[in-house]
Amino acid sequence: MRAIKTIFIILGAIVGLLIILGLIGPKTSVVERSTSINAPAEVIYPMVASLKTMHEWSPWKDMEKDQEVQFTGEDGAVGSVQTWAGDTVGSGSMEVIELEANKHVGTDLRFIKPWEAQSKVDLDLEADGDAATKVTWKMTQENGFMGRIMSVFMNMDKMVGPDFEKGLAKLKTMAEAKEGELAELRKKTFNGYVIETVDRPEMVYVGKRKVVKWKDMQGYFGSTFGAAFPAVSKAGLEMSGAPSGLYYTWDEENKQADLMAGIPVAGGADTKVAGMQTAVVPAGKALFIPYTGGYHGSGKAHEAMDQMMKANGLEFRDVVIEEYVTDPMKEPDSTRWLTNIFYMIK
Repeated sequence: MRAIKTIFIILGAIVGLLIILGLIGPKTSVVERSTSINAPAEVIYPMVASLKTMHEWSPWKDMEKDQEVQFTGEDGAVGSVQTWAGDTVGSGSMEVIELEANKHVGTDLRFIKPWEAQSKVDLDLEADGDAATKVTWKMTQENGFMGRIMSVFMNMDKMVGPDFEKGLAKLKTMAEAKEGELAELRKKTFNGYVIETVDRPEMVYVGKRKVVKWKDMQGYFGSTFGAAFPAVSKAGLEMSGAPSGLYYTWDEENKQADLMAGIPVAGGADTKVAGMQTAVVPAGKALFIPYTGGYHGSGKAHEAMDQMMKANGLEFRDVVIEEYVTDPMKEPDSTRWLTNIFYMIK
């Protein structure tokens, strides 16, 4: 009897202790970590608002490679949900419940296994100097009775904090790499056009060169190409590209241009075609824009070329080339016409 009584006393003491711990244990557990990322909030925000992208930098992604992960709802919008299940990571879900563009993402985090718990998780973005962004990752968990008891023995900050640090480090790497790509893109974007620098091989053109008034250019190209195509065919030459306009000068004052309407052919400087002229454009570097639209709207693309050359101190070499890739006779919709524009540079 004494042994049984002792057991009851011990059990009573344990129950009493648990009750006390449940009453005095912390009602809330908070884990918070921050990092500074050398990228603007506009670059980082899509990476934290999208659950699919967040999964890529999540510290728990690699914890169990065979875990089952599913996404539902519109990614990057309130109401999107991620669920997961695995032997190591347990199971649970995360739902986006708050979004403020470039500033805040709030999610509802629910664990089902190995134990049930619910937390509010916030990701906040704020300027950190002129070019960096401070990202703060915070988890707030309301502890129930059992949660308060567990919190006495388990330090949530020490358990989860290192994972937050790993995740933020991966996010930093991803965001700064993306910002690096965008910075390079901005360097070559002018007037809304992305300008690439390419190496062009030597090109030989057969056609006619003349100073033409702007108002007469359409007719000049039509008549010259109409004569050049059969002449090239009769000479047994193989075309090496699209019919092109070679612009040597562009006279704003007199509204005229020194240009050649030419057909690129496989040949050399000694290539001769009856009734036509031959022009050779030596191999070299060129600025390139694939312009889509009617010919009358290509002025903005040429302005972009001028802006890039001035911004980068580039020197023009010899000629501007327009390759008329789309045949207007086969594609009547001018918004779909492709013209490759090249500025030869030194």
